[in-house]
Amino acid sequence: MKHQIPLIDLKAQYRSIQQDIERAFHRVIGSSTFILGEEVRVFEEAFAAFTGATHCLGVGSGTAALHLAMLASNIGPGDEVITTPLTFVATAEAIRHAGAKPVFVDVEKETLCLDPDLIPAAVTSKTKAIVVVHLHGHPAAMDELMALGKQFGIPIIEDAAQSHGATYHDRPCGSLGYAGCFSFYPGKNLGAYGDAGAVVSNETKFIEKVRLLRDHGRRNKYEHEIEGFNHRMDSIQAAVLSVKLKCLNAWNAKRREIAQRYRQGLEGLVECPKERPDAYGVYHVFAVRTPVREKLKGYLLQHGIETGIHYPVPLHVQPSLRFLGYSRGQFPVTEQAADHLLSLPIYPEMTEEQVEFVIGRVRAFFQ
Repeated sequence: MKHQIPLIDLKAQYRSIQQDIERAFHRVIGSSTFILGEEVRVFEEAFAAFTGATHCLGVGSGTAALHLAMLASNIGPGDEVITTPLTFVATAEAIRHAGAKPVFVDVEKETLCLDPDLIPAAVTSKTKAIVVVHLHGHPAAMDELMALGKQFGIPIIEDAAQSHGATYHDRPCGSLGYAGCFSFYPGKNLGAYGDAGAVVSNETKFIEKVRLLRDHGRRNKYEHEIEGFNHRMDSIQAAVLSVKLKCLNAWNAKRREIAQRYRQGLEGLVECPKERPDAYGVYHVFAVRTPVREKLKGYLLQHGIETGIHYPVPLHVQPSLRFLGYSRGQFPVTEQAADHLLSLPIYPEMTEEQVEFVIGRVRAFFQ
């Protein structure tokens, strides 16, 4: 059956901003500056202001942002980086690409973000950073995590790939730690029309190293100070992101409205995501928990409702990371969440009728 309600509807989003997007495309093509350049600089300034950070550098992807943040923090072979096993694989890949070892710690039951209480036991003399993931767009417990970073003398790096516009104590995610790494993959709350990412920070020396690393280690065309990478942002993506950034606060507010309606309509049927009182989540996904996930997923699909699972295979049991020596059973909160989470459709263009249809079908399944 053709899906009546997709998990995300990028076509509907495009229709709402089509004229501005087309003008941006024509502007970039007319300038013939396709990599970095003025469009990227303009977006970097706007996104730095949006996140409350002093500096922003556009890069080629969210994975590149994390990778460069590792290298610019002088993390390398023999080092360890603490992070969560309940995230997309890029979080661990970036640590490995720097030559370091991911060390996993379980998550809080309610928020599914890193559990600060479990971190001290994981810290060793080799620990060089903690990478915090604001999962599903909900901020982690940053006060406690920053206190741990100060206690152990290690930086807190935010994987903010799902939290564009989220705040913690009214402070934007991404600018709370030593550095923030964003993905602008098309399906994100702020999504490009291809791969793109950004690194934000208040640390000038750190950012200057990221600037060198993203563009072959150079400040001018043919002088390369260090070995670098081709991790630059395309001008087309920057222009698209500049258009969308102006809409982001309104889009996030709409996501929050839908999330609240889901909570009201699904109470007592599934476990809905909870929001801590000091946080403003932006609901990159609305992931409910139920032990009958597969049956519910199949039922909703029969009725034209597309759902998703974020993420069914935790990192500690991924085949590519098996060499780390973890086994199933070590992170019970993560594993139960991975078995029970089901993401319902949520996007700013969802109509009230669509939201009510999803609620009605879920209620019908359980009744």
